[in-house]
Amino acid sequence: MKIGICASGPSSDMMLPQVDYLIGVDRGASTLLEKGFIPNEAIGDFDSVTEEEFIQLTKVIPKYERVSSIKDDTDTDLGLNRAVQLAPAEVFVTCVTGGRIDHQEAAFRSVQRFQIKHPDIIFHIINKQNAIQYLLPGEHKLRPDGFKYVSFFAISETIQAVSLKGVKYETDQICMEPTSTIFTSNEIIGDKASISISNGICLMIKSND
Repeated sequence: MKIGICASGPSSDMMLPQVDYLIGVDRGASTLLEKGFIPNEAIGDFDSVTEEEFIQLTKVIPKYERVSSIKDDTDTDLGLNRAVQLAPAEVFVTCVTGGRIDHQEAAFRSVQRFQIKHPDIIFHIINKQNAIQYLLPGEHKLRPDGFKYVSFFAISETIQAVSLKGVKYETDQICMEPTSTIFTSNEIIGDKASISISNGICLMIKSND
């Protein structure tokens, strides 16, 4: 099962693959409707829509939950929590980039936290130009998915051994420092491309110009 989550960021950033279930988070529910999609449910405090807009949402969306704006979780957290309850194989989060940087950073940290907590689910952050994943230790197959470039960054700690195969610039058991940029702008060239990491967390970003 694939779940799409549309957050409250700029609607111009929206990009979703074909999914089985759609969750609109706060203004993200309106974004989905504007783009011609009817979410299966909506959740959030809805402080970024007018009361009139919220009433319209409730008339169209079959299931919704309005929570207090005084809370510890972000609205994106609420959407992610709801998604994992449905036991999906993959979760795609969109409309979290291109707006407020603090909101973007919060969303990135939330997705990272959920990836660590739920390693059996693959979480993606996507927009029209990029696809982002957090990779845990082990071997991961690499697919272009329509993107030309792929870059990798260590998060919080040095990854002691990184091996890249089937890409333009291959590596064999080399270190990736958190401040390193040498893993930027690689290209997947083989149908058996992969990355193996020994420890830590690796941020993978696929991009187009």
